[in-house]
Amino acid sequence: MTAKHNKAYLVGGGIGSLAAAAFMIRDGGMPGESITIYEALPVLGGSLDGSGNHVDGYTLRGDRMLTTDNYECTWGLFKSIPSLVNPGKTVFDETVEFNKQIKAHSQARLVDRDRAIIDVTSMGFTMTDRMELLKLMTASEPKLGKDSITDWLSPEFFRTKFWYMWATTFAFQPWHSAVEFKRYLHRFIKEFSRIETLAGVKRTVYNQYDSLVRPLEAWLLEKGVNFQKGCFVTDFDLVSDDGKVVVRGITFERTGEAETETVAVGPDDLVFFQNGSMTDASSFGSTTQAPDQMTKQDSRGWALWEKLAEGRPEFGKPAAFNSSIPESCWESFTVTLRDTAFFDKMETFSGNKAGTGGLVTFKDSKWLMSVVLAHQPHFIHQPENIQVFWGYALHPDRIGDFVAKPMSDCTGAEILQELCGHLNFDRKTFATATCIPCRLPYITSMFMPRAQGDRPLPVPKCSRNLAFVSQFVEIPEDVVFTVEYSVRVAQMAVYELLNIDGEIPPILHHDRSLEVNFEAAVKAFK
Repeated sequence: MTAKHNKAYLVGGGIGSLAAAAFMIRDGGMPGESITIYEALPVLGGSLDGSGNHVDGYTLRGDRMLTTDNYECTWGLFKSIPSLVNPGKTVFDETVEFNKQIKAHSQARLVDRDRAIIDVTSMGFTMTDRMELLKLMTASEPKLGKDSITDWLSPEFFRTKFWYMWATTFAFQPWHSAVEFKRYLHRFIKEFSRIETLAGVKRTVYNQYDSLVRPLEAWLLEKGVNFQKGCFVTDFDLVSDDGKVVVRGITFERTGEAETETVAVGPDDLVFFQNGSMTDASSFGSTTQAPDQMTKQDSRGWALWEKLAEGRPEFGKPAAFNSSIPESCWESFTVTLRDTAFFDKMETFSGNKAGTGGLVTFKDSKWLMSVVLAHQPHFIHQPENIQVFWGYALHPDRIGDFVAKPMSDCTGAEILQELCGHLNFDRKTFATATCIPCRLPYITSMFMPRAQGDRPLPVPKCSRNLAFVSQFVEIPEDVVFTVEYSVRVAQMAVYELLNIDGEIPPILHHDRSLEVNFEAAVKAFK
């Protein structure tokens, strides 16, 4: 198969599709003009979003952790993508330089109900906790099966300081997949030893939409890639040819138009599909209004994967991930400030300047709320007199400590009232603030317990020209809810379909280092 004679169609404009397009051009020699990306939204980036302005308020649905000890495929890609703001440098270069200047070292990782900063030099483990954790870490994935974390760890474990820090850093819940929890412990074992300071966490110069998506989109545009925004793909025309499933057409709706359109897929063309979305059916509120409580029926975001998977077990099982919103939902909020009062108070309280502290988690809060104050400006065109911070809570269905309603029913103003209560700050601190909450019903759906086969391979064995590139694809060892997972899946799919004879950056096995394991063991016994 000769790349220059192919066309490629990518359904979904998230980081997985953008990365796949880049790999086809950079490593497969495919002309950008031969690549089309269909995206239902008016902007690209998928879950790596960032929007708004200083007047109406900025919005971020989520915040992704990065490290330079891992993320091999991600940094391999962004070493090729020029920075938008630093001429002559790549995105990787500017990110490394930024983190040399702004180093993370949290001094207030956990805060208790009395607003006291908790001493987190110890994990708080008992010997039972250590033995159970070791047993889980050394169990095989077939043995862990569809078990949840609670099937392997006692109730007391979930009251340790380690659990509060690990769970809020990575957004784990006790009922989530034991397999995924084990993978995280191995993949991020270096973070195990420094979880209380978040010293291994790296940040982009701005939010990840401005720092990762926009440079990648600009590079792809320069190469001639065709972006079709406002296009919602509703169906694939699938045929069977010599025992292989082949896509022969793509049907989509354009925003504001009643008629559907179909594009023919040629015999040598390729199709990449972003199946499922962690930010599907997300909804924004405002300072005066709670977010709408939407589901997949409102968004139709899972419908195509469900249709494709029906009767085709090789295409996965969407129901394993999207069937229980109470187990996959949390809520975030983005706050736009027009004075420095809150940032000044937080620096005095925590001992960290903005950008150096990472998450501050209110351990005893019923919502299990955390906030993070990034280095400013956090948006590329953010005015100097504006500050922005982000927060989230893992239990939005629970009644608050200072607001007598679930977070999911709260306005942005009520969320700030709850935050002031935990910090014992005067509510006037937020007198001119704009707080935009965001409900995310499927945000941790990829963490749900799963069986072998619930996630399709990047290129299913039954497929000739269809690849899956998302967080809901099965690849060994790596962990979901990371930019790296999407980029790695994309690179694997592209290399397989284009028959590229090149090495995909291997996963760095820090868990096989004697030094790293020794440091983790010492930390576990503190």
